[in-house]
Order: sequence, then structure tokens, then C-alpha cells
Amino acid sequence: VQEEFGQESIDLVNYSQIRSWIVLLVDQGISNVSVNRKMASLKAFYKFLLKIKQIEVSPMLKHKALKTPKIVKIPFSEKGVNDLMHDVVARAGFEEVRDKLIVDLFYTTGMRRAELISLMFRNVDLSSNVVKVLGKRNKERIVPLLPIVADQINLYLKEREELDEIVDSDYFFISKKGLKLSESFVYRLKNCYFSRVSEKVKKS
Repeated sequence: VQEEFGQESIDLVNYSQIRSWIVLLVDQGISNVSVNRKMASLKAFYKFLLKIKQIEVSPMLKHKALKTPKIVKIPFSEKGVNDLMHDVVARAGFEEVRDKLIVDLFYTTGMRRAELISLMFRNVDLSSNVVKVLGKRNKERIVPLLPIVADQINLYLKEREELDEIVDSDYFFISKKGLKLSESFVYRLKNCYFSRVSEKVKKS
């Protein structure tokens, strides 16, 4: 837009002209997703111009993003996940046992990533084989554990007790240094394991 109208007349650009540019981009075969990215950048540019008082009104004020197709998440097949569960064998070591348990809990309980990371030690009840999960808007729910997962939890607790450093954390899942796990770590871990059974998972 700036190239077409010149910097000296940037305040004269109206939405009708921007709309014509959008139509041109679409006609050139550029996807709606890419067009929306360009418009987001343009909107941010005009927001900046408003801030430094180079313009009084943004021509992007009433702009609405183009519709984009929704990505449908296809669940894993039962066979695929069962193959993964058999393939992911908990080897000796705290981190391997912890990672295996994280994968097991994702699949068998349906816990969200944030819920799993924030799971507290006191909310894991192996006497009743349940965990108390704090979900969105601080709503609590009780999630039952399969016996095989409870066994894996016991193995994890044993490995945790044998860490070289004495850890003092209320969080159930921790790093080898006793720190709370990050969301990015758990995201990468989950994708790494589940990418073994489906190409639908994006590796990162």
C-alpha cells in the first residue's frame, strides 16, 4: 500500500483501496492465511501511526479477517496408541520414567497440558487410584487412574526419591533439578512420542 500511494499520502489511504489490494492478492492465488498475515501487519502499522499521531483514523478500523478453513484434529487410532504404549518402555532413569508417565496420563485421562504441569503432589491419591485436577476457571474434577498407570506412578515416585539432589516441590512433575516443568517442554515431549503413531502430529 505504501509503495502504491507514497509515504507522503499514507494518511489519504482508505479502506476501499486496501480492499482492492486484498482482492488482487486473492486473485494472484495467495491463500487467505497469508493475506490475513499481511493485513495484521498493516493493521499494526496503522496502530503505530495513530500512536505517533501521523494519522487520526485507521483505515483498518473495521477490517475483518478473511475466513480460513478450520483444521480438523483427527484422533489417533486405538491400534496406533496401543502400539505406542507398548513401544514406549520405561527404561532405567528418572527422566525416562517421568516422560513415560506423562504420555500415559495424556492418553488415559484426557488431562490438558496446563492441568498436567500444575498437578500438585497432594492431589494424587494412590489409595483410591484417582487424581484431583484443577481445570479452567478453577473447577476441580476427580479423574480415575487405570491400575497400569498407578503402577507407573509408583515407579516414578521411587525414581524421584532417588534423585541426587533432595527436591522440595509441591508440583508432581518436576525436572531433574526439582523445578516445575514448562509448557514448551511438555509440548515437545508429547509431540515427539505421538508422532511415532501419526503423521498428523507436527514435530517441533
